[in-house]
Amino acid sequence: MNFLKRVLSTVVGIIVFLLLGFFALLGLGMLLGPGDDTIVKPKANSVLELTLDFPIKDYAGKIVFPEYPFLDEQEKNGLFNIIDAIHFAKTDNNIKGISIDNNFINAGITQTKELRKALIDFKESGKFVVAYADIYSQKDYYLSSVADTVYINPAGMMEFKGLYSEHLYFKDFQEKTGLKMEVIRLGKYKSAVEPFLDNVMSDNNREQITVYLSSLWTEIKNDISISRNIPVETLNTIADSLLGRNPNLALKNQLVDKIAYHDEYVNAMKQAIGISEKKPLETITIEDYALYASTKIPVNYSANKIAVIYAEGDIIYGEGDENAIGQGTMTKSLQKARSDSRIKAVVLRINSPGGSALASELIWREIELTKQVKPVIVSMGNLAASGGYYMACNADRIFAEPTTITGSIGVFGMLPNGKALADNIGINAEQVKTNENAVTYSFFESLNDTQRAFIKEGILDIYELFTKRVADGRNLTRDDVEAIAQGRVWTGADALNIGLVDELGGLDAAIQYAAETAELAEYRKVEYPIFEKDLDKMLESFGLVKAKETILMEELGEEQYKMYQKIKVISQKKGIQLLFPFDTEIK
Repeated sequence: MNFLKRVLSTVVGIIVFLLLGFFALLGLGMLLGPGDDTIVKPKANSVLELTLDFPIKDYAGKIVFPEYPFLDEQEKNGLFNIIDAIHFAKTDNNIKGISIDNNFINAGITQTKELRKALIDFKESGKFVVAYADIYSQKDYYLSSVADTVYINPAGMMEFKGLYSEHLYFKDFQEKTGLKMEVIRLGKYKSAVEPFLDNVMSDNNREQITVYLSSLWTEIKNDISISRNIPVETLNTIADSLLGRNPNLALKNQLVDKIAYHDEYVNAMKQAIGISEKKPLETITIEDYALYASTKIPVNYSANKIAVIYAEGDIIYGEGDENAIGQGTMTKSLQKARSDSRIKAVVLRINSPGGSALASELIWREIELTKQVKPVIVSMGNLAASGGYYMACNADRIFAEPTTITGSIGVFGMLPNGKALADNIGINAEQVKTNENAVTYSFFESLNDTQRAFIKEGILDIYELFTKRVADGRNLTRDDVEAIAQGRVWTGADALNIGLVDELGGLDAAIQYAAETAELAEYRKVEYPIFEKDLDKMLESFGLVKAKETILMEELGEEQYKMYQKIKVISQKKGIQLLFPFDTEIK
């Protein structure tokens, strides 16, 4: 009897503990959940601080907690939330101007171009845009060059030297360690796997990198030339001779307007607003203001909707999340848009280097089914390459920015092989099989001719399917596609000339075209996907525990953690890949 009592008391204790935990989480969610009283509001005579040193995504995301719906949230710090906020600030009497202050922007070139356009539009209000930096990176200066007045610290530095891209090669490393990659590729420009095949860059790869870097640099120079009234030829001379490398040279060559300390910069803004230097300058961060603006921008209650579906990140086979595109999440989003009679058109915003060939095909199929019911328009962001282009190619119309990186129509397969490493350390693998081809791949054995032939056959099938999708979607012949495929990368400007995209423009242009195609006089925008958030991330956001990724970043440091992430992503890839041919970091 005593034993039974102890068991019952334990069960009751567990139930009480769980209930108390649930209500504690409920209270915490209500306490920390968003509300009007937590929204920072701009005060009179405020300056909007445009400091963008956090990772800028096109889509901040809608996050739901299936078990705790009171914790559901929708961030407002995505690229287009920020742009909406800048547009709203144009008519907000409390906002007198925008300050780009020590920015260290964490965004892609195409995203930066979109922000520049929003700032140029803001200036039409007559309000000021000013910029200050101790150190101007090239991308920071590209954004800041739209300012009415560009300041630099007297001891500051400026980077204006042109673009470059650096790539590591591992052939000798593989030979020395015995750990190598078995590579099969289709497309002479498909250079994602090139570092494992040689120790030097191929002529084809160097050609495509040179062409697309030159195209990006031309676009950047043209924009700066217009904003700063400096001839493009002069900007090239400045870059070649590093004539902006210090404040005095930058001022002499008209890259900046004033050399000043930060307190002088702040006082100049006070003077522009018309307040005393003795009074504090009222400011509001772009993150706070974007959240505030989202509550003030008039809501269109039209029954007609345009769905904007964001595809951002690597393409993986699986569900996907806010950092990766999976066919699971994309299928749900497209099916929702397709079945909702109030949604009259779909705009797919792609910002992806590609990934899983199978997932790309599955998403393509859902786009094809959706296109049969309502218009599907694609807007390309920083990049929509390889699998990213696979998703785009059958859309009714494709928009890209001149700085978008796209194309890379090619396929590769890559398998790690540790045969030499195993031999070096005294490991021998033996297989027992029931059929001739039961062993299709082993980490401890080199691929034989039969295995390699089967893998190559699969890659060839994917390449044939990929090029057929492009030919059918873009109304091109297979020969036309072959001439621009081979894994080659193109900028949006070049892609327009060769028929891979239809028009140059951003997301706003794509949405406007979708509205016109669907014959909508008025409409409201709805955004997808909706992501589920896991418990680790939820607890981390409350500061109760640290997620594994946070601990690793703290222990390894930022650069080493980035390398760890790349290795982790490569190890998780399944099946044949349609990937952008190299790391996209442009310096």
